[in-house]
Amino acid sequence: MSWARIMAPLSGGQGDRAAVAAAVMLAEPFGAEVACVYTPADVADVMPWMGEGFLGGVQTTALESLKEAAAAGEKSARAAMEALSYGKRRFIALQTPVWAGLSAESRLSDVVVFNSDPSRGRGPLAEAFQQIVADEQRPVLIAREGLKIGGTVAVAWDGGKEASRAARLALPLLEKAQKVVILAAPKASARSFDPARLQAYYAARGVRADLEILTATGEAAPALLAASRAAGAEILVAGAFGHPRLQEFIFGGATRTLLNSDQPSLFLSH
Repeated sequence: MSWARIMAPLSGGQGDRAAVAAAVMLAEPFGAEVACVYTPADVADVMPWMGEGFLGGVQTTALESLKEAAAAGEKSARAAMEALSYGKRRFIALQTPVWAGLSAESRLSDVVVFNSDPSRGRGPLAEAFQQIVADEQRPVLIAREGLKIGGTVAVAWDGGKEASRAARLALPLLEKAQKVVILAAPKASARSFDPARLQAYYAARGVRADLEILTATGEAAPALLAASRAAGAEILVAGAFGHPRLQEFIFGGATRTLLNSDQPSLFLSH
């Protein structure tokens, strides 16, 4: 398996360079294209409150200010991409309707890369993160300090749909890893599952994985994080739980704990 297109949504802010650098790091082992997608505030979102007379003085000024901010953000986002010398890169500036464009770009990307702020509900890309994980159900990499491709990857698995989907989608990443360890906490799960089955699934696809059974009860996330760090994992693969049909995206408790942690980087799928 391989990945051919890695997408990095950009806001024109300070976090763009880190996001592009992480996307390039993920793309390089596969020779994949990096799509840097500038995602500005959508002018169409503010039109309703302007009313029919939006061409009046205050409204026109507000509209022009939004356009100027978008242009400045695009220039900054493009500079973040150009700061890194990677041959297979492409810059895309979304236009109205921005969210439709973002969805379309994510559907044709193998992985979408964010830094930690959007995943914690901070900054202009917070809504984009929610849309891509919950509505589009695209796999995302939340890049944090210490990210490394080709090192150790931990896979959190409880036999559930979300965790299994993440475990499958991460296969290209695992094939590049020096070490893979499956983490399972059966006493912290309400479902019955056999962790060795995922180990066999990987083995049939040429990925050797160690298996570590955790004795934790209660919430599994803290034990999974501790075990990941103890294993020296640069990336933790896990399922993301959410309620995509709600207007306000709500993560489950375990996922929230993962998102609020500082290490390691996360590969998530809903």
